[in-house]
Amino acid sequence: MKIVVLDGYTLNPGDLSWDALNKLGDVKIYERTPYEQIVERCRGAEAVLTNKTPLDAAALYQLPDLKYVGVLATGYNIVDTAACQQKGVPVTNVPGYGTNAVAQFVFAFMLELALHVQKHSDAVLAGKWSKSADFCFWDYPLIELAGKTLGIIGFGTIGQKVADIAAAFDMQVIAQSRTQTDQSQRKNFKWVSLDELLATSDFISIHSPLTPQTQGLINADNLRKMKPAAFLINTSRGPIVNDADLADALNNDVIAGAGIDVLSQEPPPANNPIFKAKNCIITPHIAWAAQEARARLMDVVVSNLKAFIEGKAVNVVNA
Repeated sequence: MKIVVLDGYTLNPGDLSWDALNKLGDVKIYERTPYEQIVERCRGAEAVLTNKTPLDAAALYQLPDLKYVGVLATGYNIVDTAACQQKGVPVTNVPGYGTNAVAQFVFAFMLELALHVQKHSDAVLAGKWSKSADFCFWDYPLIELAGKTLGIIGFGTIGQKVADIAAAFDMQVIAQSRTQTDQSQRKNFKWVSLDELLATSDFISIHSPLTPQTQGLINADNLRKMKPAAFLINTSRGPIVNDADLADALNNDVIAGAGIDVLSQEPPPANNPIFKAKNCIITPHIAWAAQEARARLMDVVVSNLKAFIEGKAVNVVNA
């Protein structure tokens, strides 16, 4: 089997091994693939693996040998799954590999927004503590998470893990989701409407998939429904939040701060207004990327393809 990896660098910049994949066929790995080279590089391949390199209908219909598409991620909107289904090509994804990593990242944002650890460290290194008349100082409010309300938008695997950690911090947890499963065993938890979640949360963490219903969900109108002292965290999908509206809300003290790992366009243009927003921590879409999470991702990518080869395809998203 000829196997092509279109953009392997993000998954494996050199700290993992492709050996298990190489055992499944004749493998060609590209670190990155420009759009105009997709068809050329995939020609003759029976299996194509992609992370963020798009496989649209125009490309797919030029690949008569293609039998399988593996997405090196959970989200699979980068692939035209309907076109693949018409061609009889299964598309697989990798669910669940990043649950712990992303949930951990959410609390890295929350704790930084609550305590400003880096800013206080910078102040110490700049000499401010050495010059202090007191044994301690703080330049920013210090917030305790216990007793605060965390609103979770989207309550899948990651949202539930975030709720587990929040309970350990003695936070109150409220959630809004398309489906409301029985969560009666959860400590300090209740289901609410989106409007109630926006109005009553001290922190809001987004864990929804990107759909027509969630695109632009966090916009100027919904930001105005939040508490002025509230914080927004997005480690899910960038287009769920309107970047310009969030920047305006931060700069005009509509909300107190934000932690953002994803943006509406990635890589973002240098003039994205969020870069000039007050009290906004921005990271480059890395919540998922702990080495342990990427190792799990690699394992599932290989097992997905192996299962397909053996005629027992799993994690198919276009069945």
